[in-house]
Amino acid sequence: MDLSIVTKMDRGQITTLASGFCTLLSIHYTVQLVSQHLFYWKNPKEQKAILFIILMAPIYAIDSFVGLLDFQGSKAFFMFLDSIKECYEALAIAKFMALMYSYLNISISQNRVPDEIKGREIHHSFPMTLFQPHKTHLNHHTLKLLKYWTWQFVIIRPVCSLLMITLQLVGMYPSWVSWTFSIILNISFYVAMYALLAFYHIFAKELEPHKPLSKFICIKGIVFFSFWQGIVLSILVKAGIIRSEHFWLDVEHIQEAIQNLLICVEMVFFSILQQYAYHAAPYSGQVDAIFRSAKKYE
Repeated sequence: MDLSIVTKMDRGQITTLASGFCTLLSIHYTVQLVSQHLFYWKNPKEQKAILFIILMAPIYAIDSFVGLLDFQGSKAFFMFLDSIKECYEALAIAKFMALMYSYLNISISQNRVPDEIKGREIHHSFPMTLFQPHKTHLNHHTLKLLKYWTWQFVIIRPVCSLLMITLQLVGMYPSWVSWTFSIILNISFYVAMYALLAFYHIFAKELEPHKPLSKFICIKGIVFFSFWQGIVLSILVKAGIIRSEHFWLDVEHIQEAIQNLLICVEMVFFSILQQYAYHAAPYSGQVDAIFRSAKKYE
């Protein structure tokens, strides 16, 4: 590449070029991981969920890069792009829970719960103790409750997105409506994350061979940065702390532009982390071979 071309670019063009490069890197690492899983296609139920989850990073990156290209896009356009990311995010969370259930051989619909985990104590923390006893025991009902707490976000997120886009298009989107949706989504998001975290703590020992912490960090990290980052940027813009003149991104919707730029960069790191968290080795037979070899020399 001719470096003279880069030196002639303004800072906005360099930012766009860098964001595009980050998006391509995210796609590269994800395609690499997807191809490995497809090559070692041994457990469709688990690997379908894994593919759905790892595609989250490049989808976020592509979606954000498209939004970054259209700096002067309408508010409805930016909201539409955010809705795509957030609806996929909700489905990815549901797939993550389904993956954990598959690891544990639990089926809520078939009322299949292993006997060795029944009766295990669950300790709830505030503010969930306002609605649940501080200590309860694991059974089919409590597992179903954790599932519902996760799935409510899968339903509420797209419904709110659809309503927000509709109200924006018809010109009925005052600031109080925006904050109302933010509060609803914050509560819904917290409940879903609480359910995932509670599930992890309950079954940490059983899930240990599957490295659940790294998997959880991947999905929660993407959701965390995208969700709370947007909230913080919104507050900073409304407070006048961040304004267009402070940046070389001289655009009307500075909040959305910065959010998209940050997501493009962050998704590179998450797509690399997913190489470790969701690697295909458990399905390639390599892990079993190593285990058998170790047992041989004991």
